Amino acid sequence: MAEAHSAVAFSFSITHEGWDVNFDREVLHLVWASGVRSWKKRLARFKNNLKSGLYPATVHSLWATVAVVAGCHFSGLNIPYLNEIIKLMPEESGKYQLISCAGLSFASWLGVTYTIRYALKLLFMYKGWIYEERGPGRKVSLKTRLWLLAVKILSGPSKPMLYSFQGSLPRLPLPPVPDTMRRYLRSVRPLLNDEKYARMEKLAKEFENGISVKLQRYLILKSWWTTNYVSDWWEEYVYLRGRSPLVVNSNFYGIDTVLMFHTDIQAARAATVVHTILQYRRLIERQELEPILLQGIVPLCSWQYERMFNTTRVPGPETDKIVHYSDSKHVVVYHKGRYYKVQIYYKHRMLTPCEIEVQMQLILDDKSEPVEGEERLAALTGSPRTDWANIRQEYFFRGTNRQSLDAIEKAAFFVVLDDIPYEFDQKDPWKLDQFGRTLLHGNGCNRWFDKSLTLCIGTNGRIGFNAEHSWADAAVMSHLWEFTCSDEATFKWYAQDGHTLGTPEFKPPAPIRLQWDFKPGCLNAIEKSYLSVQKIINDVDLRIYMHTNYGKGFMKTCRISPDAYIQMALQLAYFRNAGKFSLTYEASMTRLFREGRTETVRPCTIESSAWVKAMIDAKKTTMERVNLLQKACKQHQLAYQDAMCGKGIDRHLFCLYVVSKYLEVDSPFLKEVLSEPWRLSTSQTPHGQTSKLDLKKFPKCISAGGGFGPVADDGYGVSYIIAGEDLLFFHISSKKSCAETDSSKFALDIEQALDDMRTLFLDYKKQTKK
Repeated sequence: MAEAHSAVAFSFSITHEGWDVNFDREVLHLVWASGVRSWKKRLARFKNNLKSGLYPATVHSLWATVAVVAGCHFSGLNIPYLNEIIKLMPEESGKYQLISCAGLSFASWLGVTYTIRYALKLLFMYKGWIYEERGPGRKVSLKTRLWLLAVKILSGPSKPMLYSFQGSLPRLPLPPVPDTMRRYLRSVRPLLNDEKYARMEKLAKEFENGISVKLQRYLILKSWWTTNYVSDWWEEYVYLRGRSPLVVNSNFYGIDTVLMFHTDIQAARAATVVHTILQYRRLIERQELEPILLQGIVPLCSWQYERMFNTTRVPGPETDKIVHYSDSKHVVVYHKGRYYKVQIYYKHRMLTPCEIEVQMQLILDDKSEPVEGEERLAALTGSPRTDWANIRQEYFFRGTNRQSLDAIEKAAFFVVLDDIPYEFDQKDPWKLDQFGRTLLHGNGCNRWFDKSLTLCIGTNGRIGFNAEHSWADAAVMSHLWEFTCSDEATFKWYAQDGHTLGTPEFKPPAPIRLQWDFKPGCLNAIEKSYLSVQKIINDVDLRIYMHTNYGKGFMKTCRISPDAYIQMALQLAYFRNAGKFSLTYEASMTRLFREGRTETVRPCTIESSAWVKAMIDAKKTTMERVNLLQKACKQHQLAYQDAMCGKGIDRHLFCLYVVSKYLEVDSPFLKEVLSEPWRLSTSQTPHGQTSKLDLKKFPKCISAGGGFGPVADDGYGVSYIIAGEDLLFFHISSKKSCAETDSSKFALDIEQALDDMRTLFLDYKKQTKK
């Protein structure tokens, strides 16, 4: 194993005999090659930005325009404005006439291009298509059909790049305050008795007729001035200014395709997945990753992909900051308490999986011991943010520790070769629960929680990830994960013996062990952080429930949105579990708008509570229950559509609250609204975001989803994935310290709710057939 060393490319000293110059040709060559690669990437980035900025036009269309204009001019046809331009030239020779033709062509082509882009922006403002019912026998309105035709024509035949539509996406609209107040009061009605609702109604009315007018004016100015009136404040105040530890409270995880097994050789699986992720990074850098198009036409904003790699969250005393590096040629690998810098580019190219496997195996075979404090070092990233910022400033500001910390923070991503297996056995649910816990928090000191992505590989070759949340939302990470899983299923990466295919062309660079110099004060801080993290992770109650009785196939036969169906099941399960309704959070995306992130859908509605009560009431008939369920699902679907279209509740109220703080204005209404706990926080993990995934060919190639910690101390965090026609996964988290919550019991309640809903619809179908 190569130990860390100081490689000095150039040095000189003055002696009594004169100048003494020393230089290392190999290091100078590496510096030169790095510079050349950097400039190539800059040129490629400039070229791709130019292509994206001109989409849907192409450079070829510019040359064609010049050729047509010049041909028409020299053939004697009169072209408007061309003669006037020629007269401005020093002389009317053929050369200057050609220059005039080129100038007029370029101006005309540019004008048409930006007219088309602006027309697309206007077309993308139309959201009527979202509210139209889809499916067999459902007709699309004439207005939407004409809109679809116009979008297809203006989008042109050229293939869009990742950021091609960014300039054509509309801004997130700012809803009127009365509309938000109306939606908010409706959302809290099932949670409040008459007396409390009347009080809240009064507070809302006072706010609407009072200070909200001034606050809304400032938000209007912000919505005009900025690309997105929510995203920058959301990132800063919800994430970066948060002082709580990232572990469990913010970071989330994702799990392998548990129904597929590729290889049980840890180094081989690590090498293949690292290589695939690096290929994905290259697609992003070159903007060759296909943008996500809803219905194959409407683009989603892609700006969150920019910071997926080479990114770290740096702690600060009052606020953190996200630091993104333009390039990185290495990853950092953690194994048994030791850190290694692993070069992933060598001799002007990316290393192949078989070459990376050699590097990973060297790390696994290394018998050296971690230095004192090294094994638990990463616990610092799981401590309160202000504490970590102060420790970082005092002990990692200079010297060896600074160099090693830089290597971690500037890495493309962080890799963990765990020393335990990640197990899955459908007959033993505990193993999947343990799989999830390992990815969510590990042992508290083997995940670098500040890194945008931490890739984890178990001793048996199964994988997962832990991701920091501030830089992007879970759907973006799901895209990467789906790409990675589908790539392994589609292409043959492993030989029969489980090792990667191929033979290394050369001996790859050996991993470099990172060095540390911990003072007694630093060691005490590491130990204190470790104990703090242990307290957090020991309080996590995580249960992963695999529902195999039925999936979206049956839900579709009920003519109900699968997401609405599951949300109603969660409402019924929670009511049975807690004996009451609670404020419920479901994440919806606003990426139909530029720099959009998420909006909150509130699934606990007047309609859903009425249906839940009917399910509890034995006197209610099947027809009554189904009718109430259909109304509840329809209302939920409408709320989800509103959220996607910028007509949500919570982001608007959040921004009004931020303005009130800036103006030092106190609002009892906003203070109460923003302090309401989300005792049931839910999120659906999307899939089908890449065209590479063919579930008909590879039905088992789907991740078991992922999860997150509970948002409220006395609540549940529930993430679910609709994994197929007959398969669902629920990741349920809560805190052991709360006597009112129990993740295992809630999983049973969800199972019972889903079974009851299936029985309800089967009875309904029997009765309607008669």
